[in-house]
Amino acid sequence: MTGFARDRGEGSGIAWVWEVKSVNGRGLDVRFRMPPGWDGIEAGLRDAAQKALKRGSVSAGLAVRNDQAANRPSLDRAALDAAIALVAEVQALLPGAPSPPATALLALPGVMLQAAEEEPDEALLAARAAAVTASFGRALAALDASRRDEGARIGAVLAAKLDEIDTLVAAAEADAATQPAAVRDRLAASLRALADQTPALTEERIAAEAALLASRADVREELDRLHAHIAAARALLAEGTLVGRRLDFLTQEFNREANTLCSKAASRTLTATGLALKAAIEQFREQVQNLE
Repeated sequence: MTGFARDRGEGSGIAWVWEVKSVNGRGLDVRFRMPPGWDGIEAGLRDAAQKALKRGSVSAGLAVRNDQAANRPSLDRAALDAAIALVAEVQALLPGAPSPPATALLALPGVMLQAAEEEPDEALLAARAAAVTASFGRALAALDASRRDEGARIGAVLAAKLDEIDTLVAAAEADAATQPAAVRDRLAASLRALADQTPALTEERIAAEAALLASRADVREELDRLHAHIAAARALLAEGTLVGRRLDFLTQEFNREANTLCSKAASRTLTATGLALKAAIEQFREQVQNLE
C-alpha cells in the first residue's frame, strides 16, 4: 500500500525531520537512510516498523542538523582594538594610506574566535536518540493512517468488482442451463458427419455418449464454488484489516474455477461469459495487490 508521512522536531541541541513513504509490495521491506552516527537506533526503529506494518516497500529517511547558535563565532574585542590601533599607527607613518576594510580586520588571527564544538555526553546522546525514536513512532502512525485511507478507497473498488463478478456468475448460470442441449446438438452434428464412415450406433449408445459428455460439461460445481468465494471475499472486506494475503489466495481460487468453467463451456455464450469473468477476476487481483 502507498502512503507518505513526515514528522519534525527539535531539542537537545539538534533539529530533525523524518520522511517515511511506502509503495506496494508482496512482503514487508523497510529501508533506512540516516546520517552517520545514528546507526545505533536502527534496530529499534526496524522492530517498530515491523510491528506497525505487514506489507509494502517502506523507505524512511532522517535528516538531522545541530543547533547553530552554540557554534557561532565570537568577536575578541581586545584583539580588534589592538588591530585598529595598529592600523592607525601604520597610517601615521604612511600618510594617505587607505584604511583596510572591516573584513580584512576580522580576518586577522585572533579577532574572530570559532567556538569549539563540544562532544556530547552519554546523557545528551540518549536524550537525542529517545526524541528521534519517538518522532519516528509518530511518523509511522501517520503513515499507517494514510495507508488506511487508501485501503478504504481500494475496498470500495473491490466491492464493486465483486458485484460485477457476481453478475457474471449469474449470467454463467443462465448460460449453463443450455449446456445439455448444446452437447446433444454437437454430438448429433458429429454423428451426422461420421455417418458414412463408421457403423451406425444404437440409440442406447448415443444416449450414453450424450449423458457422458453432458456430465463432463456440467459446471454447477464450479458455479457453486464461485458463489462461495464471492461470499468469502465479501466477508474478508468487511473485516477491513490485514486481509490482503488472504484475498490474494482467494483470487487464485477464483481463477481456478473460471478456467475450469471456460474449459467445460459447450456454447459460445458461456465461453464469452467465462472470458469476461476471467477479465474481471484479473482486475480484482490487481487491486488486491495494493492491500495490506
